[in-house]
Amino acid sequence: MTDRPLLLIDVDGPLNPYTARFARLRGYTPHRFHPANWLARQTPGSRAHRRGLRVRLHPEHGARLTALPFELAWATTWMHQANEMIAPVIGLPGPLPVIEWPELFAKDPDGLYWKTRPLLEWAAGRPFAWVDDLITDLDTAHVATHHDAPALLLRIKPRHGLRARDFTTLANWSNSL
Repeated sequence: MTDRPLLLIDVDGPLNPYTARFARLRGYTPHRFHPANWLARQTPGSRAHRRGLRVRLHPEHGARLTALPFELAWATTWMHQANEMIAPVIGLPGPLPVIEWPELFAKDPDGLYWKTRPLLEWAAGRPFAWVDDLITDLDTAHVATHHDAPALLLRIKPRHGLRARDFTTLANWSNSL
């Protein structure tokens, strides 16, 4: 463990702009994967099940993420499979720590994003930045109230994925600590 802040990374949205308008995004390469959580929601033998999940990844994202002054960790439903499938494609060193969710897609009694409470518990009072496409203002307010260390919740548009300005925001925030 280091004294650097954590950077908690979601895959779908930030790294995989899954709602992009165009099949070919500049700099992104399409891949087909069979992550366990996705496969479990597909009909066995169906075309989708056989072909796999289409994921668009940018091969430069790994170098850009590792250049940031953070300790990287996965905050994704891909969990350990992010180390096996995503990290090698984008050039991240592995394995990165993984938040193991107690229950995927659990309904929160206060309307928070289902990742928020387990993520705060996992961060254990450390400063962190979190990149995800489903963060809401409610989550940001909850973290501000229930986490004593600095935290940056950076909502990424799943149409665009991580952009240059997002990397700048992350670097500036970390350097300001």
